[in-house]
Amino acid sequence: MLTRFNARAAKMMLAVTTIVTATLGGSSAAWAVEDSTSSASPIKNVIILIPDGMANDATALARWYKGSSLTLDSMASGLVRTHSADAPIADSAPAGTAFATGYKSHTGYVGVLPDKATMPGQKAIAPGDAKKPIASILEASRLAGKATGIISTSEIMHATPADFSAHYPDRKNYDALSKQQVYNGMDVVLGGGSRYLEPAGRKDGENLVSSIKALGYDYVTTPEAMKASNSNKLWGMFAPAGMSYNMDRDPAKQPSLAEMTSKAIDVLSKDEDGFFLMVEGSKVDWAAHANDPIGIISDVLAFDDAVKTAMDFAKSNQETVVVAVTDHGNGGLTIGNNLTTGTYDEEPLSTFIGPLKKAKLTGEGVEAKLNAQRTNIKAVMKQYYGISDLTSEEVKAIKEAKPGTLNYVVGPMISKRAGIGWTSGGHTGGDVVLYTYAPNNDRPFGVIDNTDVAKYMARVLNLDLDSVSKQLFVPAKQAFAAKGATYKLDLTDAKNPKILVTKGSTKLELQIYKNIALVNGNKTMLDGVIVYNGVDAFVPQMAVDLIQ
Repeated sequence: MLTRFNARAAKMMLAVTTIVTATLGGSSAAWAVEDSTSSASPIKNVIILIPDGMANDATALARWYKGSSLTLDSMASGLVRTHSADAPIADSAPAGTAFATGYKSHTGYVGVLPDKATMPGQKAIAPGDAKKPIASILEASRLAGKATGIISTSEIMHATPADFSAHYPDRKNYDALSKQQVYNGMDVVLGGGSRYLEPAGRKDGENLVSSIKALGYDYVTTPEAMKASNSNKLWGMFAPAGMSYNMDRDPAKQPSLAEMTSKAIDVLSKDEDGFFLMVEGSKVDWAAHANDPIGIISDVLAFDDAVKTAMDFAKSNQETVVVAVTDHGNGGLTIGNNLTTGTYDEEPLSTFIGPLKKAKLTGEGVEAKLNAQRTNIKAVMKQYYGISDLTSEEVKAIKEAKPGTLNYVVGPMISKRAGIGWTSGGHTGGDVVLYTYAPNNDRPFGVIDNTDVAKYMARVLNLDLDSVSKQLFVPAKQAFAAKGATYKLDLTDAKNPKILVTKGSTKLELQIYKNIALVNGNKTMLDGVIVYNGVDAFVPQMAVDLIQ
């Protein structure tokens, strides 16, 4: 088992500020460490909060809308490069993989190495390493005896939360990702996505809700039940797919991101060994894709509330590092658009914020207020968006919008009226702001790489991610062949894909995407899940050791 260490074990005689520089994965990263005359407590806990797709102007817009500073503002410490292994603009899957594992990956790949690395400065993929699973900071924390958890306002098997808790080179394979999450030993899982845990929502037809309950989790579906739970293993599902934007949320049906964060901290902090928690404000990204400024404001502010919850705990606890950083920009949001080209420095704040303040729901929320025939478009837009001058073209666009896409239609409408600009409906490739807190002020600064975020978290928790990868993801076929055993990959049963290994009188069955091994029919729980990446299978060393 890995052990923790005190990064400031040596008591300093003078109050000074030291700059520590390290070379990480081919790039230089730096940390500022403020030493004092008293020894600080060791870092036991890390909370990373990810506002997916949050461009820099999004925080400025949210701040103006709120009318006061954000919690994030006091935490800014640097910038982060966001590119993936083979593209300057990253998809969430490889971007989150970089945060979780310390390695860049390829578009769509979750928790595995890329199959090509073509960006400047990237090392070629070693033979046999393409698509190989690599350990996350969450998995390393769990093996070190820490409690672990993930929170997401999207489906929990969506790219970013899956990056920390599962492995597969296709973010769309929810069956494989969610099964790994169920069997990966996390203590707290909160968010959306119940549809993909139920038989009707899965290609394999498996009932993972039953599995979750059988594993000892308190499975809850309401804020009330979440708050009332006293269990040390909590799994909360509050929507069939993604949860509502915070502005649209029914508090009786869905908890806020801050409430989920608070509950997770309450549960995880019971572990004397410490904890790791990943919190994603997922739908900032979704709003940016739709060019919907109301959705962005809604969920940036909700995310900032969650950051405050984490910070309040960290400042009181004094053994907790907090990191907040987005995985990439999205939408190219600007305060000011082509209509303000000649007047940008004369426009009052009300030009930009006034129209936004009139909105009572996001574009997604407004859709539910339209009747079946959409004959009440003008009345709804006036009541909920304060827009009383819809053009005939705009009315037509709203009327013809497909279900689930209205935010893509009304977002640009209010953006135009508020002088908000957009350059894209997709991700962008600029650097993003890094926000950090550490009780000893040991935190990154300057411009670092997204992979350095994982390496920083691993360092403060004294975890070796590469060693954990070797422990958890051994190439199965080669390993069992070296033991003189016969090996068979059996994918005939979609509900129970497995590896069959035989040596002498020993028959070993390893259940893929689970942490279950059957040795001559007797169940053994492994220290990690078995992963099949579509080509090869990988097993914990513990599974290999079952064959003598």
